[in-house]
Amino acid sequence: MDTVIVFPIYPGVTHLDFTGPHQVLARLPGATTIVASIGGEAVSVDGLTFANLAKLEAVERCDVLCVPGGFGCVDAMRSDAFLSQIRRLAVSARYVTSVCTGSLILAAAGLLEGKRAACHWACRDQLALFGAIPDPGRVVRDGNVFTGGGVTAGIDFALTLAAELADETVAQAIQLSLEYAPAPPYDSGRPETAAPEIVELVTARNRARMPDRQAIVEQVAAALRRI
Repeated sequence: MDTVIVFPIYPGVTHLDFTGPHQVLARLPGATTIVASIGGEAVSVDGLTFANLAKLEAVERCDVLCVPGGFGCVDAMRSDAFLSQIRRLAVSARYVTSVCTGSLILAAAGLLEGKRAACHWACRDQLALFGAIPDPGRVVRDGNVFTGGGVTAGIDFALTLAAELADETVAQAIQLSLEYAPAPPYDSGRPETAAPEIVELVTARNRARMPDRQAIVEQVAAALRRI
């Protein structure tokens, strides 16, 4: 039987959060990947439009649920329609997973309480508002929950998951076929290694793009506690 892997996307998603893992997992023997949205509506982000999507409500089940992040995650966290589908698919999924701030969506759905989870460094601490345990790891596993850190960590996450779903030989073969051998020109991919002025620049840009993110996440977390 095929391994069904579902990527639920939404307006404002970061496309590399799901296209990176999708590229890896689509090469997994026996895998069927489904990219879905509410109503099957096209999703446009950063100049790209993802169309011909499956209707998330019509996806019966999946073995792997992989929720990507992005600036639109706060709206997704406030969408009862979206969260209800995440909860529904998570119930029978073998693995519940996320990349970047997708873990905040899992947390808002009530799926990470007491679980260690990764997230983008700029939002990681917000996981604690939902009773999750923020973990700085690039790929974090807690039981059947796999979470990846920010954006590009999704490739590492997907290779780790590929080894779990198949074996390390398959995962390594996929890595080689994609020539995934990162050698970044700058050591500024983590706030611990980036220059302070670069961290401040990115932090300021994030704050300007979504000044009320913290307040929204706190509201969502408070609402979840009242359920």
